[in-house]
Amino acid sequence: MRPSRREAAPYAAPAFEEIPAPEDCGCAGCAGAARSTCHPDAHGRTAVRAALVTAVAGCTFASGAGGAFAADPARPAPPPPTRPVTAPPSDDATGQPDAGNAQGAPGPLFGAPTLRAAQDMRLSREQIIARARTWVDARVPYDMNRYWSDGYRQDCSGLVSMAWGLKDNQWTGSLAAYGTRIGKSELQPGDILLFHNAANPVAGSHVVIFGGWANGERTRYVAYEQTRPHAITRTTPYAYWKNSSGYVAYRYKNLTSQPAQPGQDTKAFPGADKFGPGADNRHVTELGRMLVKRGAGAYYTSGPGPRWSEADHKATRAFQRAQGWTGADADGIPGRTTWDYLVHGKGKDISPPPGDSGPGQDDEGRPGFPGAGHFRPGQVNDHVLKLGRQLVRKGFGRHYAIGPSTSWGEADRRNVAEFQRAQGWTGTDADGYPGEHTWRRLFG
Repeated sequence: MRPSRREAAPYAAPAFEEIPAPEDCGCAGCAGAARSTCHPDAHGRTAVRAALVTAVAGCTFASGAGGAFAADPARPAPPPPTRPVTAPPSDDATGQPDAGNAQGAPGPLFGAPTLRAAQDMRLSREQIIARARTWVDARVPYDMNRYWSDGYRQDCSGLVSMAWGLKDNQWTGSLAAYGTRIGKSELQPGDILLFHNAANPVAGSHVVIFGGWANGERTRYVAYEQTRPHAITRTTPYAYWKNSSGYVAYRYKNLTSQPAQPGQDTKAFPGADKFGPGADNRHVTELGRMLVKRGAGAYYTSGPGPRWSEADHKATRAFQRAQGWTGADADGIPGRTTWDYLVHGKGKDISPPPGDSGPGQDDEGRPGFPGAGHFRPGQVNDHVLKLGRQLVRKGFGRHYAIGPSTSWGEADRRNVAEFQRAQGWTGTDADGYPGEHTWRRLFG
């Protein structure tokens, strides 16, 4: 087994130990290997080298024989053969996380052949963060001997391999070959901070994904990382809790801008025929999202969707009436002018519908969304301050030079935009102006 198929790998891979042969594998390869290369240990069991077991397992999956699993992101993959490792040091008395998580060696994605990529992906920053977020949301357990259903190993370097879309599982000793070294001032979401202890890889080696600065002084940042007990995102001191001086920043070599999707230009009015009873298309979803940003959240019980509903009709009519329009100009079906107002943020926002007591709290105890009109240039209110404080708590306050205030400003907008992009949102969904979905996610 080779530690890496890349000639540029800057570090030597760890040695492989002998491991127990899988007892439940009945393939011809394992059976032949057991007869020809195995020897009994002190307990009467047989052992083969890890490289042989890995090769045999790979042949089993490639042949389509038993052992392949379905790619279900809600469940971990079946465990591969394990190997003994040096136990990492425990947390110190400060209670801060320890970066000495043991890690697995380089190798192909684990599982069915369909999981194996032909080449490393080309990804945007937003896509990298969105991919990392999937492990955080799924609370993928830390385990260097197990692989998640996407084929990536459940340790720190496995998370980066997955987020960067690498075709193989890498480790801290090889990840640098997939990036370009950068300085602290150049860090942006999707970059990584890597520490590899070449002398003793299990003593402190670790890697995290940079998610954005958490304060104006750039002494703290949002980190996405795979650590015990599971994948998390948290505000972290620069460069890390331990071994800070040894961390080096890298940018993914295959970084690209967000690819444009055909037909996704929402600025041009798609035509009135795209709306109304029976309509079912992406323009209805986009309309709903824009309306929610302008204060129509109370009209939707399950969020905007592609199928036209009475909620879309009422929300559109409420927005039209908020502009002072009447008659055919406020019939609840968006025309060119209504669309232009929504796309470019013109006009007035929607007032709470009759019987709505205002923000208050939702059913889960979160503060209710006060309306998009409170978050516009020139606005001064307590909702802006509440928003800013929550952004700081979540680690998205780096654009504040002093701190949040009651006055809406460009720092608020830029912090909101970074939070929205961290959710994997793009375009008008990440314009820096909070709508109901942003508010719910931020306070969730």
